[in-house]
Amino acid sequence: MDPLTLPATLESLEPLVQYVLSAAAAAGLDRKASYRLRLAVDEIATNIITHGYADAHIDGDVVVNASVDVEQLVITLEDWAPAFDPRVQEDPDHIGKPSDERPIGGLGVFLALKSVDRIDYEYRDHKNRNILTMNRPRAEA
Repeated sequence: MDPLTLPATLESLEPLVQYVLSAAAAAGLDRKASYRLRLAVDEIATNIITHGYADAHIDGDVVVNASVDVEQLVITLEDWAPAFDPRVQEDPDHIGKPSDERPIGGLGVFLALKSVDRIDYEYRDHKNRNILTMNRPRAEA
């Protein structure tokens, strides 16, 4: 699939998610795996838009790219917001508490990290790259 470039606004989340779901379908992911990937991409993209760009008072784009090989579907999100590696977030200490005792928010990145088979991050040339990998179902022998 060709990369998709969108303005870093909350209105861009829907076309971004549709792109990811199309890639998941093309890769043969089942509904559960597609949902987990959608959740992860939505959370990472929302953080890019709201915390990366908006909190820094800058405008910019998010580029999403999908690549598929025999074993994996890889979704890459690129942005030019300040550097942020989602993998260095500590697990929330309130995860085991009842929902009425938890603060609002703070679970998005945690859920994103747990939803995909692998997530990598790099920051080069003033660009964040979040690389989310889902294993494809194996063909029966």
